[in-house]
Amino acid sequence: MFLPQEIIRKKRENIALTHQEIADFVQGISNDTVSEGQISAFAMAVYFNDMSMDERVALTCAMRDSGMVLNWDHMAFDGPVVDKHSTGGVGDVTSLMLGPMVAACGGYVPMISGRGLGHTGGTLDKLESIPGYNITPSNKVFGQVTKEAGVAIIGQTGDLAPADKRVYAVRDITATVDSIAMITASILSKKLAAGLDALVMDVKVGTGAFMPTYEASENLAQSIVAVANGAGTPTSALLTDMNQVLASNIGNALEVREAVQFLTGEYRNERLLEVTVALGAEMLMLSGICRDESEARNKLMSVLNSGQAAERFGKMVSGLGGPADFVEKYHDYLPTAGIVRPVMAPHVGVVTGMDTREIGMAIVGLGGGRRVASDKIDYSVGVSEMIRLGQETDSTTPLAVIHAQDEQQWQRAANQIQAAVNITGQAGTATPDIYRRIGQEDV
Repeated sequence: MFLPQEIIRKKRENIALTHQEIADFVQGISNDTVSEGQISAFAMAVYFNDMSMDERVALTCAMRDSGMVLNWDHMAFDGPVVDKHSTGGVGDVTSLMLGPMVAACGGYVPMISGRGLGHTGGTLDKLESIPGYNITPSNKVFGQVTKEAGVAIIGQTGDLAPADKRVYAVRDITATVDSIAMITASILSKKLAAGLDALVMDVKVGTGAFMPTYEASENLAQSIVAVANGAGTPTSALLTDMNQVLASNIGNALEVREAVQFLTGEYRNERLLEVTVALGAEMLMLSGICRDESEARNKLMSVLNSGQAAERFGKMVSGLGGPADFVEKYHDYLPTAGIVRPVMAPHVGVVTGMDTREIGMAIVGLGGGRRVASDKIDYSVGVSEMIRLGQETDSTTPLAVIHAQDEQQWQRAANQIQAAVNITGQAGTATPDIYRRIGQEDV
């Protein structure tokens, strides 16, 4: 007989749970025979006593299987199904280029993404700045666009990993969000329900990262790689830098604009290019499209420079309800803010540090992000031409160009950005774009 309290007691006493016990508990979450109080008690027991990798695999698989698990066999794709997931950052627009680039190389990328909350921007919010773009298509349309464009970026449907929704809501109000075991299961249950042949994780490190320290980011990456491979999906992770804004633009329509400019070759931020190509190379190697990193990088740059990746992006946008000529006329379709004006550096020096989280919160203050899930978003606001670490400044150097709706908004964002950018008399130590790769062999 299944008794939720017995499973909670075992975890409270730090006794390992069996796969069946975990499966029963998650099924109880799905069918409401486990109460919110019991989920809270379980989450707190896991927070204090952790879970072994074996338990984490069991929890992830049970949550994955709590709803629909996509299967692409009927689509007769002529290439592997592969995806990437990021732990979230500021100016992290890689998904919008990466999906089309990998698709143009022969992969299929059915990417199920999320919204922004707190200081991090959400991929869905960026795409919703495109008029007509439908982030909740039917499964039939999702499959068709994935087949025809090679990539479709949409939102999570209610029938994918529904147990995670209940668990996450409870973790959010019981101070148990930062359990690595439960973060792992939450991320992977949704991703693995998408029926992937391979997955690449982008785990952020630094002042704008979700995890507070390098060690915590590394632990999360190792947990995700071990659990995903244990669940049968080849997975690797890159630890990438978020000690400064990744793209040159932050804010929904502004990041979409930069993504199109990147794909067409109009403008490419070098750090953004390096991180995007490194993640894409991992996706191509892990899914078997390329044998080694050199071949993968060459292939990615080839589809980027030839315009094939931009073409895939255009097909995805039109297939999901956006304008057919969006790539060519993005400036006609994307919303713009009422005030567009630079904020200047306060004094002479060198940019040696950046509170990236605070810059993300400046975008939220402008209306470009959410403090709570129900907040409405202004897609037009944000920051462009963001200064980089190592750049020299004087009083005529713009730290950024702020896109705001009124003077008060602009001034508040200007104050936040000036406070968040550290300018000193001499250059600091440069941070790498990519710290390390973690593969199955490393866990």
